Amino acid sequence: MVRKKKAQEYEEKIKQALVVLGEVSEDNTTPRNIRRAAKDSMGALQSPEFTAAVRASNAISILDEILQDPNMPPYTRVKLWNVMSLIEAIKD
Repeated sequence: MVRKKKAQEYEEKIKQALVVLGEVSEDNTTPRNIRRAAKDSMGALQSPEFTAAVRASNAISILDEILQDPNMPPYTRVKLWNVMSLIEAIKD
């Protein structure tokens, strides 16, 4: 019962993260490589063959790499930090 509730909670966090990542990937004022990384991390979060924790960790590694980019607009960086803090809580 508790495990199922946790899984639902994690899926909810992933949904929220996907909304923000979708915004970033559609934002034409954001450099293309950053939009691509947002799309890639969305793909990682939606990957059905992994557990929620593995999907979150894959997305975090993609985002972690792109957050070093000096060309990233500050508002985009804040959005991506928010996504990371949202999905960092997801554990197996």
